Amino acid sequence: MSFFKRLKSGLSKTREQLSKQVDALLTGSRVDAETYEELEDLLIMADFGVETAQAIIQQTRERSKKAEDGDQVRDALKAVIRDHLQSCQSPRELTAPGPHVILIVGVNGVGKTTTIGKLAAYHKQQGRSVMLAAGDTFRAAAVEQLKLWGERVDAPVIAQGQDADSASVIHDAYESARARGVDVLIADTAGRLHTKSNLMEELKKIRRVLGKLDASAPHDVWLVLDATTGQNAISQVQTFHDAMTLTGLAITKLDGTAKGGVVVGLSERFGLPVRYVGVGEGVDDLRPFDAAEFADALFDSAAA
Repeated sequence: MSFFKRLKSGLSKTREQLSKQVDALLTGSRVDAETYEELEDLLIMADFGVETAQAIIQQTRERSKKAEDGDQVRDALKAVIRDHLQSCQSPRELTAPGPHVILIVGVNGVGKTTTIGKLAAYHKQQGRSVMLAAGDTFRAAAVEQLKLWGERVDAPVIAQGQDADSASVIHDAYESARARGVDVLIADTAGRLHTKSNLMEELKKIRRVLGKLDASAPHDVWLVLDATTGQNAISQVQTFHDAMTLTGLAITKLDGTAKGGVVVGLSERFGLPVRYVGVGEGVDDLRPFDAAEFADALFDSAAA
């Protein structure tokens, strides 16, 4: 099955919540102020966020030139949403001579380690050499899980075991990756949010240690978010962005939520690009965010 088909299947709950209800509200109908209010409510329920929902409705009004024909307004709304999705897309080119360091952050339970494994598989498919760093030393299970992913995708894993100093692990991984001429180093980190201040200090220490090895490292800091968390993820983005200056978002478990609009809502609220989206458990179910593909899947396009 193609990734588009998996994405379309994964977004079925959001499509049921948003696209089909929009069609039911507007198709063959006359549009008035109350209709626009209902449309705004549908966007908010799909987790676009209040500010983004309001902006989309205002732009839809302008684009449809106050048309009262529901079909015209529906087409204008979908075009505006596509434009907003496009604004979230920013493909990441790996320009560092190597290793390009990607630091993966996020709270426990969002799928950080699995996302790292899938990222490694993706880069291997693109012909790049990959190394993994087991920096989540707080949980022994995380280290073992990353080692299993390393075996699965044929990528070496640098680890020191539970309770080792995370910055030390990632320091050693960088040195090893540079010595071996590795293209991409992907580093896991702890996510114990209940000790938030300690966690953030640990992450800052990792950044300082990497900066001494390479002034441009880490080249990316991506926050992994569970889409089923919806707008509750706002505080996670704010906390990690304040501490680490994020360079992008990876949004997982879109197949488990009716609120896929969170992709747009969070990206626009914080001015952060969506780098990757995930719609399943398979190794190929994480891919770079493609706005046109996402829009087609969201609006039940017949494209294959």
